[in-house]
Amino acid sequence: MRDQFFPLFLACLPGLETVLADEAGALGFADPAIVAGGVEVQGTWRDVWRANLWLRGASRVLVRIGSFRALHLAQLDKRARKFPWGEFLRADVPVKVEAVCLRSRIYHKGAAAQRVARAITETLGAPVDPAAALRLMVRIEDDLVTLSLDTSGEGLHKRGHKRATGKAPLRETMAALFLRQMGFDGSQPVIDPMCGSGTFIIEAAEIAMRLAAGRGRSFAFEQLAGFDADAFASLHTTKPKTAPRQFLGFDRDQGAIRSATENAARAGVEGCTAFACQPISALTRPDLPPGLIIANPPYGGRIGNAKLLYGLYASLGSVLKERFSGWRVGLVPSERKLAHATGLPLTPGPLLPHGGLKVQLFQSPPL
Repeated sequence: MRDQFFPLFLACLPGLETVLADEAGALGFADPAIVAGGVEVQGTWRDVWRANLWLRGASRVLVRIGSFRALHLAQLDKRARKFPWGEFLRADVPVKVEAVCLRSRIYHKGAAAQRVARAITETLGAPVDPAAALRLMVRIEDDLVTLSLDTSGEGLHKRGHKRATGKAPLRETMAALFLRQMGFDGSQPVIDPMCGSGTFIIEAAEIAMRLAAGRGRSFAFEQLAGFDADAFASLHTTKPKTAPRQFLGFDRDQGAIRSATENAARAGVEGCTAFACQPISALTRPDLPPGLIIANPPYGGRIGNAKLLYGLYASLGSVLKERFSGWRVGLVPSERKLAHATGLPLTPGPLLPHGGLKVQLFQSPPL
């Protein structure tokens, strides 16, 4: 079964599908197809492991393990009992069953989930637990039942090294796709003048060192039938690349700098990163070739009154124009007016959901 191909769904924030497809293609996944909320590819179980371990922009990886038609609950029950659950699930590992029903004669998602859960318990013996880390997703659309496993478990933005976060942290997956959107390939210097817990800087450093995104965590697929721990371990063996100390984070909050420094050390990138406590006005051009300045600045909805932030954005724009000729800028504000307040030639990207707000990446050409 290890060499069998399955449809895989690589989930991401709506609006970033094209960027994730580019990353998937660069990682060797053939013909990534862009769909709403993610990217579809074909792959073996080894590809499932590789996607979870190495993709920086996917929020989770789902594998479609089968499908059948069911027009009513009795038929769903009968066909669920014939499904070869033992090929995928272990009798000693609890599983959570979730269902959704769309335009189907089976319309009660709770009853559908219950029938599938009972089929698993009575045919395989695996316990069903709503708190289980392993999740089976049942989608019934136009009377077609599709069964998928969430192979990630916790969201893939949880890299495993960040214990301390700022007031409104950007998810690592979003930061990685923003860096890719700006053309970052690991070779350019990166500065974050408002780095918080260090997400942009640590992601940039990991990319430069060619470190696997999920090297510091576990995954749900490790609890599936047929998982080969030795084969999975072989996917970790890429030797890290040495990178120069050109990933620099600054923040006026000493606590944020302390957290960022500790997070970078846990991630193993302390050798190519540096963090310092200072305000925007103290930002100076380092002795490095032009690179990227990228930041997730404060905005009114999460920090305070947006009107008070216009001066901050204007100050940032002035400092960057005066001191960073040739560098490119990427900012992630929640309001277009705040981006305009910088006075920089910024072009907006797609609107993205973030913490109950809509944000977007604004990019500049070289200043």
